[in-house]
Parts: sequence; structure tokens; C-alpha cells
Amino acid sequence: MNSPDGAHAFSANEADHRWDPWTPSVVAARLASSPVPWAVAGGWALDLFAGEVSRAHDDIEISIPRTAFRQIAAVFPEYEWDVPGDGTLWPYAQAAERADLHQTWLRDPSTGTFHLDVFREPHDGNTWICRRDNTIRLPYTDLLRRSRTTEIPYLVPEVVLLFKARANRPKDDNDFHRILPLLLGYQLARLNSWLGRVHPGHSWLTEIARATGSAPSGQ
Repeated sequence: MNSPDGAHAFSANEADHRWDPWTPSVVAARLASSPVPWAVAGGWALDLFAGEVSRAHDDIEISIPRTAFRQIAAVFPEYEWDVPGDGTLWPYAQAAERADLHQTWLRDPSTGTFHLDVFREPHDGNTWICRRDNTIRLPYTDLLRRSRTTEIPYLVPEVVLLFKARANRPKDDNDFHRILPLLLGYQLARLNSWLGRVHPGHSWLTEIARATGSAPSGQ
């Protein structure tokens, strides 16, 4: 049952049944002319970094500056947008100003199917701000990279892994171990520092220390 603001309870099981994610190439084709600095996030970003598809993906996420969402939405006029959070789904218009909610799901109004999740991220002009620790910041020129084969933009892997560390589901742990040997020294140093601040004592810190021959950060 919907509340007066259009929100309704929304279970993970229902989400699983209603998601039919696009691929990064489909998203990139739609956003090819957009001036917004966007990038594939999550597991797909790690696949673009590694240059191969590692597993099936239940969804697809892109990251954008929060204030640029209307420009992104304008590229998809035939679709509608919902905002999920804490087992509830709101129409975008009813939750757009809530700073604690950043996900925005693109929905086909004719089928109710979700195809894309847009992360509306905090920023200061051309600088990305981590929503879990606002002292962690990167200019977009350092935050985004492009696939060598497809030119699709993606978030740098150390940022993706920082966000995956909190859930630390089996797929996240597998992603970490797959990507760890591919990270350059400065990427390992960033991830080590950030994890030590946001998730002190995380098991990944020990493995990063082993890879770099240094003491775990935050311990």
C-alpha cells in the first residue's frame, strides 16, 4: 500500500524480480553526448578496469555529481525514476532532496522493470566527495578512467573497493582478491589509507599490507 507521498514497502526479493540491467555499452550509447562526468560504478567498473567480465551482474550503477541528475534524467524522457532506501521505494520527486538517499533507479513505466541505478554523489564543483567520509576527495580527472577497449568511463578501482568493503559479501570479497594484484602502488596506498579511516580493522587491510610489505593502516 502506498503512503500519501507515494512511497511503498519494497523488498529485496521484489527488487530481484524487477531488475533487468542494461550493459555498460547500452548506458554509454545513451549518454554519449552528455556533458556530465559520469562513470560506471560497482562490479561492472571492476570488470572494465580488469578488461574482462568476471560474473553475471544483478544491476548496473553509474556515479554522477548529485546536482547533475536532471541533466542525466533528460536523456531518458521515456522512463521514470524511483529512490530506494531502508526497504522503501519513493517516487524521485518525493525524495530528491533527501541527502541520506543517493540511489536513483530508472524504471520502464510500461513494465515496472528497472534498468539502471544512478548514484547521486556529493561534490564540490569538479571535486568528488566520498559520502562515507567527506575528507576523502578526488578531482573528477582522478576519479574517472576509461576502458582501453571500449572507452566507457568507470570509477577507479580503489574507490569501488572502498564502497564494497562495508558489505563485504562473498562477491565483494571475490572482487577484492581478483583486483588486488592489478592495483598499482599508489592505488594500494590510497585504498589502504581510506579503509583504515572508514573501516578500521577490516580484513582487507591485512592483505593489502601483505601485498605492499607494510603495516596495516588503522590497526
